[in-house]
This record gives sequence, structure tokens and C-alpha cells, in this order.
Amino acid sequence: MKKLLLLAIISLNFTVYSSPNWGKTGHRTVGEIASNYVSNKTLKKINTLLDNTTIATVSVYADDIKSDKQYDKYGTWHYVNFVGNKKYKEDPINPEGDILQGIKTCILNIRSKTTTKEEKAFALKMLIHFMGDLHMPLHVGNTADKGGNTISVKWFGQNSNLHRVWDSDMIDDYQMSYTELSENNSSLSKTQIEEIEKGNLLDWIYESRQLALSIYDGVQADEKLGYKYSYENFPTVQKQLQKGGVRLALVLNEVFKSKSKWIDAFLANV
Repeated sequence: MKKLLLLAIISLNFTVYSSPNWGKTGHRTVGEIASNYVSNKTLKKINTLLDNTTIATVSVYADDIKSDKQYDKYGTWHYVNFVGNKKYKEDPINPEGDILQGIKTCILNIRSKTTTKEEKAFALKMLIHFMGDLHMPLHVGNTADKGGNTISVKWFGQNSNLHRVWDSDMIDDYQMSYTELSENNSSLSKTQIEEIEKGNLLDWIYESRQLALSIYDGVQADEKLGYKYSYENFPTVQKQLQKGGVRLALVLNEVFKSKSKWIDAFLANV
């Protein structure tokens, strides 16, 4: 009986205090969608580095390694928080890094001629994950509330916070697998894909930032959220997952090119 009680306490603590990023289902959805848009040439290079492990499978790697203290230095690379309507670099960049600096480092390591296959594979797995995080609006949230982590809410009567609601609560409540979520999106025309691919990583950060500000405006601390909130907001979650997948594929296609004006422009501006 005591052992069962101890296990229950451990399980409860993990549920309450763990902080996923899109949750495993969300990240795998982004990875699965991306696998449908990467070129065959890119996919061959990815398969070589990852020993044929799928993009969806490795998409959760950056969260899985959080339990190992040697990877603590990558913790701040999952997000970038802002104060008000300030733009990136208007406040000092976090000396420990942020999601844009993390993506930049991953790209440089993948493209480097001196990094080993293992180092490139590690950078690739981290890049795949961070591209998913970039499209979760509250990973571009407010500094003061840690991206909504300190804004307590009720989710179907259970304690949660605004960040977790958007990371995983809505997705988990929908009860679809990542393959189902990736398949049940509206088909995109060539024009729609090109529209999603427009801009660069900074533009996409600001897009997520505007969504985050809208999310903040729509919720009060300790508010009870449930069916109505999910009905009104889950379409945005689906749209962000789809955008994340399409844009991840674009970045992967570009990062493996010997020359890429798109990558060069990003590296010069971040």
C-alpha cells in the first residue's frame, strides 16, 4: 500500500511540474508533416545522419534529454520571451541562449565541415524540435510570466497553467495520434505552401508573438477552461502544427544545400 501511494505521489508530481513543449504528440505531428514536404535528396541525407530514424521519432529528443543534467545548458534554447511589443535584440539577448540562437547554432553545426556525424545528428535532432517549439505561441511569450507558465488556470476542473494548455492539454484532450493529426489537415495548394514559407525565422517568431499576445488577452488568471475554449482555439493549434511542419521541411531542405541564400540571410541577422 505504501509503495502504491509513493508511486501515485511521484506520478502526480511529474504531471504537475513537468513542462512539455507542444507535448510529444504535437512535436511528432510537426515532424510527420515535415516528412511529407522534404525533398527526396534531403530525406536521404537525414536518413544517413539519423540511421533511418524518422523525423517524427527524433522530434521529441530535445525534451527526452532534459532528465540528464549534462544537457541543462540547452534549456533556454526552447523559447524566447519578450517584454511588451519589443522586437528581438531590443532587450539584451539571454547570455544562455534562446530559440533563435539555438536554431542558429544547430544550423552552423550541421553545415560545418569539421563537425562529426554524431555532432551533426545531435544538432539535427535539436533543430527539428526547436522548429516545433517556435510555432507554439507561448514559447514566444512574456518574460514576466515565463511564457504563461505562472498563469494558473483550470482545465476541465484540473489544475493547469496557460502554457500547458497550449503545449499539450488541448492536444491530449483531442485524443488523436500524431499520424491522425498530421493527416487530418486541410490540403494545401502550391500557393498556400508558398505563403506559409514566406519570410524567415524572425518573421515566424513575430507571428507566434502576435498569437501569444492574443492568447494572453483571451484568458484571466484562475479561469475555468474546457470545451468552449478548445472549440474556439484548437483550429489555431492545428494551423500552427501544419505551419511548423511545412516550415521545418523548408529549413531542412535549405540547410543541406551547399549554398543557401535563405540560410545565409538568417545567419547574418540573428
